Amino acid sequence: MRKHWLLFTQTVTIALALLFIIHTLKPELLPNAARNGVVTLYESPMPPTDNALSATGLSVAAKKAMPSVVNIFTSTTIKTPLNPFMDDPRFRFFFGDQLGDNNPQRSSSLGSGVIFSADGFILTNHHVVEAADQIEVALADGRKARAHVIGSDPETDLAVIKVDLPGSLPAITFGHPESAHVGDMVLAIGNPFGVGQTVTMGIISALKRDHLGLNTFENFIQTDAAINPGNSGGALVDINGNLIGINSAIYSPNGGSLGIGFAIPATVAKKTMEQIIQHGSVTRGWIGAGIQELTPELAASFKLGSADGVLITEIIRNSPAEQAGMKTGDILISIDGKAINNWSVMLETVANLPPGKSATIKLLRNGAEISLPVKIGKRPKPKAQ
Repeated sequence: MRKHWLLFTQTVTIALALLFIIHTLKPELLPNAARNGVVTLYESPMPPTDNALSATGLSVAAKKAMPSVVNIFTSTTIKTPLNPFMDDPRFRFFFGDQLGDNNPQRSSSLGSGVIFSADGFILTNHHVVEAADQIEVALADGRKARAHVIGSDPETDLAVIKVDLPGSLPAITFGHPESAHVGDMVLAIGNPFGVGQTVTMGIISALKRDHLGLNTFENFIQTDAAINPGNSGGALVDINGNLIGINSAIYSPNGGSLGIGFAIPATVAKKTMEQIIQHGSVTRGWIGAGIQELTPELAASFKLGSADGVLITEIIRNSPAEQAGMKTGDILISIDGKAINNWSVMLETVANLPPGKSATIKLLRNGAEISLPVKIGKRPKPKAQ
């Protein structure tokens, strides 16, 4: 037993001596060795030098989606107003027609779009093609073509345009933004400042952003992927290269990217573009009632137990709401059994109901709960700005 114990102690002593020598003379041979004598760093293996890594890298997602993203160039004719003094003959005698030049001028702008159909249908923003006289689309492969507007929807800031080119165009694959999470990595693809197709990387910073005052119907994906002027209408894709949003707006006092960009979810875009292709416009439900968020203070003033619901502040004459018997001061709490928690839920719920459908609206009036049948009307088109 004593012999075995001596053998063990000698072996340990030799091992410790070897470890000391290696640690002193060749510390890099030790795993997780301390660097610069400060902390212990744990480093991942070096990536391979060949292209094997690209099979799981973001370059695959970019390569998949980039052919489907186009650059859009628009031009608009602007008529210069006639100088009012040109109506005076004496003024014209002295100055001639030099101040009366009413020759039209052209204004150009840039944007992006996403091919969603192999036969040339393209999604973009309404504000990209609004009032444009000419629209030219440049594909990623260098081809260019004139486009025409199929229809647009100012209330979601979406539009569908079409180009006629031979062959099958590279259509984007739609993803599932409803399955996205805050922190997911995304790529924004577009034509910022007209420099050409550009890919930027970021994460999803927030979901279901509303009350921003950008559109009537807001349900934005917020991202910190760089979005700049010219990116509007471009693609926001996931790490598999699938479309999850249409880049629409940025928060910026100077026009540059500050890491706060907003994209319209692909589910909203898909629903809108289907209606535009079928009908040339989007049809939504409407009841003709003005509403206000029910704050805790308002709820307390109405002696309500919670702030769920919306306050009816206006009833439009001859509207479905008036015909149903709704009144100002009512608290709308549900539509066809769906709870109405806030302004945006109410707006979206009514808009999704087809005109002509009968719905049951539940209200609180003077503390009592009542139900009213209402026939959904057609939402009027927004007035031009």
